[in-house]
Parts: sequence; C-alpha cells; structure tokens
Amino acid sequence: MAVRQLDHLNLSVDSLQQSTDWYGRVFGFTRQEHGVHNGMAWAILRSGEALLCLYEDPERELVAPEDLPARRLHGLSHFGLRIDDREAWEALVDRQGLEVRYGGRVDWPHSDAWYLLDPTGYEIEVVCWHGDQVRFPALEQAAAVTDDFPPARARS
Repeated sequence: MAVRQLDHLNLSVDSLQQSTDWYGRVFGFTRQEHGVHNGMAWAILRSGEALLCLYEDPERELVAPEDLPARRLHGLSHFGLRIDDREAWEALVDRQGLEVRYGGRVDWPHSDAWYLLDPTGYEIEVVCWHGDQVRFPALEQAAAVTDDFPPARARS
C-alpha cells in the first residue's frame, strides 16, 4: 500500500481567529468546519486539496525550529506548501509585506523555496518545483548535500 497524499496537519495555535484570517489571506484557505471540543475552539481549513486542522490553545509554548536540537526535542521543524506560480507568490509576499526568512528565496536544485512564520510561529516552506514537477535525479547525478542551511544560493 502507498500513501496517496498527506491528508492534513493538526496544529495548536495561539489565536484561532488570527490564524484563520492569516492562512486565508496568505494561502487562500477557507473555513470548512468549526466548533468547540473539550472547551477548545477548532476549525478545519481548506485550500485546494490541502487541509489544516487548527485548535486554539494560547497556554501552550511553541518551541522554535532552531531550538529543537539545542533542547534535544523532537518537533515540527517546518511544513511545506506547494505552489505553481512563482510570480504571483512573490507579488503576494510584497503586497502583504510578509517577512521571508534566510535572506529571501532559497534556490534548491529542483525547486525554489521561501520560508516564513505563521502568527503562532510555525515555520512554513513555500515550494515552487521547477517545471511544476516533483522529480529527483539519480543518486549519482544529485547535487552534493551540505550541512549549511540555508544554502549559499539563497537570495531575495
């Protein structure tokens, strides 16, 4: 059996309203369902086939991705959202005044990526694959992997 696709991410957030508004404004997510469970407000958001399940828990502390190794914790480093229109995305980044991390766009061997933080502090990688195709070369043709992140190819 193979997984068809990742179905959803379930994230605790500081403010359900702020996160719902932000994901709608930035990525076009719309609220599909919402309610309260065990005293906690929740919502399911959808953009295309991507689903986010958010629940409000302002009492939690988010461990920043860069703090995970130092604190020897497992956790979410980041999650990726795939786009297919680089120019439209870059225009939205400018229009919304979004802060892109690591000095701007990162040029990977097969994709371009932008890293940003949502209102709670989760890091999101926005990915635009070259030719809109997810592909990897044979191992002998793959680019060398380094310990540097972001790679030297990062640019605004």
